[in-house]
Amino acid sequence: MADNNDNQKVSDNDSTENVKAQVEEKVLRQRKLTGFWAKVATLIALGVSIFHFYTSGFGLLLSLRQRSLHLALLMALAFIMYPLYSKHKNKVSPVDIILVILSLISVLYIFVNQHEMAFRAGMPNTMDLVMGGMAILLVLEATRRSIGAPLPVIASIFIIYAYFGPHMPGPLAHRGFSLRRIISHLYMTTEGIFGIPIGVSATFVFMFVLFGAVLEQSGIGNYLIKTVFAGLGHQRGGPAKAAVVTSGLMGMISGSSIANTVTTGSFTIPIMKEMGFDPDVAAGVEVAASTNGQFLPPIMGAAAFIMIEFTGIPYYLIIQAALIPAVLSYVAIFGIVHLQALKTGLKGMAKEELDPFIPTFIRGVYFLIPITVLVVMLVVYRLTPLASAYYSIIAAIIVSLAAKLFIFTWCKRKSFQRGDVSEKELPIDPTLESKEGLFSGIEVVKAFGKELFSAFEDGAKNMIGIACACACAGIIIGVVTLTGLGLRMSTLIISFARGSQFLTLVFTMFASLLLGLGLPTTAKYIIVATLIAPALTRLGIPVIAAHLFILYFGVLADDTPPVGLAAYAAAGVAKGDPIRTGLLGFKFDLAAFILPFIFVYSPMMLMIDVTWYQLIWLVLTAFIGMYAWSAGIQNFFFTKTSWWERIGLIIFAVLSTTPTLLFDILGLAGILLIYISQRKKADLPIMPLFLKRKLAS
Repeated sequence: MADNNDNQKVSDNDSTENVKAQVEEKVLRQRKLTGFWAKVATLIALGVSIFHFYTSGFGLLLSLRQRSLHLALLMALAFIMYPLYSKHKNKVSPVDIILVILSLISVLYIFVNQHEMAFRAGMPNTMDLVMGGMAILLVLEATRRSIGAPLPVIASIFIIYAYFGPHMPGPLAHRGFSLRRIISHLYMTTEGIFGIPIGVSATFVFMFVLFGAVLEQSGIGNYLIKTVFAGLGHQRGGPAKAAVVTSGLMGMISGSSIANTVTTGSFTIPIMKEMGFDPDVAAGVEVAASTNGQFLPPIMGAAAFIMIEFTGIPYYLIIQAALIPAVLSYVAIFGIVHLQALKTGLKGMAKEELDPFIPTFIRGVYFLIPITVLVVMLVVYRLTPLASAYYSIIAAIIVSLAAKLFIFTWCKRKSFQRGDVSEKELPIDPTLESKEGLFSGIEVVKAFGKELFSAFEDGAKNMIGIACACACAGIIIGVVTLTGLGLRMSTLIISFARGSQFLTLVFTMFASLLLGLGLPTTAKYIIVATLIAPALTRLGIPVIAAHLFILYFGVLADDTPPVGLAAYAAAGVAKGDPIRTGLLGFKFDLAAFILPFIFVYSPMMLMIDVTWYQLIWLVLTAFIGMYAWSAGIQNFFFTKTSWWERIGLIIFAVLSTTPTLLFDILGLAGILLIYISQRKKADLPIMPLFLKRKLAS
């Protein structure tokens, strides 16, 4: 019987891995290379990661050289890893080879001729223009392949706008620029392709993506899933609660809603379904949790590092401001999941199916050391994000190797033979591919080397879409600076809103959601921050509040129907309906739609001009408000709510979340009245029994 159960588990795991692979193939669109081109891609990826790791520790190149080498190698990798069309899925064609060569030549032309080009700035020669035109076209194509058509189409529209300026309507009109001027501006300056976005991609972003890859390869994903399930899996609706926490923790590291959905969802969604969750509900929970991970400090995905460049605000202040809204968004999702389980009568997992929490946590606690190093470097020592990421990667490498050597020494001392030790008998998580590798020091070092090389390879490959998107977004920024469109857009938005701060925020929300459809986080943030952030700051909104507002709605586009790509990824794993998954993810995520409006009007939530006692009160009332919000969204508190209770819960939740004493008191009083009404309706005592016993004692 045990053998049958083991075989069933193996079969289930194989099925899950197959589903994950299929979803990655459809959503991420990467080729599954074999043979010669697989080796070429691996060598380039390793070279890119080693280059960035070295320059982060021992000094960056001059800005244009650092950026051009970064972009050239990742564009070449894009043409190898991503097909021209689906029919060329797993075969590198002659066209791809030509594009690889042209991308290297056109972008490295800047690297080789930087000094000469600086002397002829504004006066490009024919070769400069040929290389520039070629680079722009190749950036558009590499972006189309790696992340899809929306961003290249938007960039192309901006280029057309720069050329046909005199023919544009009303306030959008400008004098127009020749192709010579457009190419020169986009290619030969640091205001176009090689501007701030690719500069951040070539420094901060790459190192944090590499840090995430090193952690993932060392086994942190498996550790987090096991630990969180050990702690929460037995509770009512436990698998979904564990999915929320795990996806949040992984999401802040990965910086991609889609990648996080596929990675954690391949494990959490099948378990939720097995425990009785509807497939679309399980997928919706995963989508909401994976998306919100990019708001969570200390890493916050890749966009946070670009925010440093756009705002000039130190990183420790950004993560400080982002903390409370991010936690509140997860309180709301957690509450919705709990009430969903109550409403549908779902139970948790049997404790016999779960590992004990404390031993599971202790066995992999060393995974937390690199993240602790990162936080200390960023917050305590206030090093740059680049230096902090560098030291954190070193810490992750040392910790991973030390853990494996410790396991080897421990097993050797216990005189274990090959194959007679299970993972549960080890003092810490082995994180090796096979148990046989534990009993030879050479095999331990080989396994560690293989893991490290895989992490460096994955880090570079994960950066392809981000780098291409940043270069393409640089085209948009270049056109904005060339034509003065940013100032025009700010004036137009304020004009349409008639000076109203609220209407300006609403227009910004829709613009962020619209421009964010189908785009990666970094690209959508860059575009909206360039075009719209000045309009918000001109109305007196604090800079950090304006940029976090934009980031929130840009990220939320990932689960907003009908284009939410994270919803398609989750539905693929759950074998559900992507539209219904998107709608449910949107429903579970609704708290993240109101929080940006609250922190714009009440910057205290961002820890701006707040005392410690105000902060404690704010957090306490906001937590209660977010749970009440969850009850209103779910139409269920202790039993089904009436229409007035539901509307009241939502209104009072917003009031109690707003950091204003009068609103807090009104909100809490309203929630208390509905609480009493619900307890009576459900035939429950007004005061819970456990609380009554405590007061009596």
